[in-house]
Amino acid sequence: MSDTNDNTIRRIVIVGGGTAGWMSAAPLAQRLGGPGHDGGRCEVVVVESPEIGTIGVGEATLPTIRFYNAALGLDEADFIARTRATYKLGIEFRDWGHLGNRFFHGFGDFGPTLGNSPVHMYWLRLAREFDRMPALENWSMSSVMARENRFAAPGGQTPGISDAYSYGFHFDAGLYANYLRDYAMARGAQRIEGTITAVEQHPDSGFITAVKLRDGRRVEGDLFIDCSGFRGLLIEGALQAGYEDWSDRLPCNSALAVPCASVDKLTPYTRSSARAAGWTWRIPLQHRTGNGHVYSDAFTSDEEAARVLLDGLDGAALDQPRQLRFVTGRRRKSWVKNCIAIGLSAGFVEPLESTSIHLIETAVGKLVELFPQRDCSPALADEFNRVMGGRYESVRDFIILHYKLTARDDSDFWRHCAAMPVPEPLRHQIELFRETGRVAVLDRDGFAEPSFVAMMMGLGITPRRYDPLADRVDIRQVHGHFAGVRDLVAQAAARMPEHRAYVEGTVAGKAAGASHLAAKAAAGSGRPK
Repeated sequence: MSDTNDNTIRRIVIVGGGTAGWMSAAPLAQRLGGPGHDGGRCEVVVVESPEIGTIGVGEATLPTIRFYNAALGLDEADFIARTRATYKLGIEFRDWGHLGNRFFHGFGDFGPTLGNSPVHMYWLRLAREFDRMPALENWSMSSVMARENRFAAPGGQTPGISDAYSYGFHFDAGLYANYLRDYAMARGAQRIEGTITAVEQHPDSGFITAVKLRDGRRVEGDLFIDCSGFRGLLIEGALQAGYEDWSDRLPCNSALAVPCASVDKLTPYTRSSARAAGWTWRIPLQHRTGNGHVYSDAFTSDEEAARVLLDGLDGAALDQPRQLRFVTGRRRKSWVKNCIAIGLSAGFVEPLESTSIHLIETAVGKLVELFPQRDCSPALADEFNRVMGGRYESVRDFIILHYKLTARDDSDFWRHCAAMPVPEPLRHQIELFRETGRVAVLDRDGFAEPSFVAMMMGLGITPRRYDPLADRVDIRQVHGHFAGVRDLVAQAAARMPEHRAYVEGTVAGKAAGASHLAAKAAAGSGRPK
């Protein structure tokens, strides 16, 4: 599209809208919407087909979404109001590990430590000394807040016990995509509606040069971002990147999703309940509750899966369950020539830990960091593929952990999960924790030590040993520390408003602020209020 002597990217074409497409478009429009140093502009064009729906299962997030939103300069109260969002402190797990089990994976740690060892090491020491030691999550601020159905954003001015947590969101993925679409288009992004029927490539380099629409239009570009979903229209259909299938380690291959009416108790967490052939999710929004059943069709029928889903709803179903089939895995390369796959076109790891949107954030951030020229240096592509490949694999292994560490033998599915092989790095992590209580964090930008501790202990691992350096602190000091922190955590949570009240206050405050600004503008212009 550009002059052959100009190596600057002048047009980026994003194929597919939805969450991935507009999450890609928004920061690119923010950074490239104005003229460059040479006066030239870089266009950001999103091609959306009205015939292709979005998946929309990624309605729960990790705390990292806040950094993405902040980088765009989004106002959190406005975001909450526009996307019908609620707050998320973590995930409650039910019947994982064994029937009747319940534990919480919270966003945060387990309170301040009192020596050089991680705080869970001192808890393990106390558990050896005292019978009926309360669960470690009683020292997690986010876990106690979730249990009491309380929420307030951490102050952050004076870090302490009551601020030792983070949070993500539950939101309507369709509304979020629309929110980012408005943001991107306000900064110069263009939207073209049409169905792609052909992909044109340069006869020598193989670079994509244009996509052709059903009505005959051609959309040319210098850089193409494939957000076309599972089919990978560009990355696989045109460039044949290849796909690494992880079904032997993550056996679920189907999902059903259905919204239901909200209930009075607006919980600040996602719920995941293990079922005979998979698991169900519950995600509370302001205006409805999102529900789904992820399962393996090798171990149950679609009809039985739908019955399990519908029988477990809190309120009346608002639609018929929507079917989704998938193969867990990733593209062997997400960046090939001048095409970068982001979102489902790059890979899919089931939404057990709400990582789908996190993987989009990571890919978009890495693209901005490694933004190329028109020739798309292979070295940049190699680095992008290295980082994203490692991130997908670390997420995969964390999800496998949930299935592998099970004592359930009540169904063929769970017996299969207990017996299945796991990747060597994960095997090492499990054995290291089982033997010593230590955590090997292999991806420093992925799940942190408290997440592994919460999951492995919640799923039933009690380490055989703990860090011997934890014995160097007097046992009375250790006991006093844990008693004091537990009381402070409980007191801090009790002072917080209920989650629904906090959400409604945020939305009402945003509406009042908008009304006030409108009144001031009207008064300043002399128009009637």
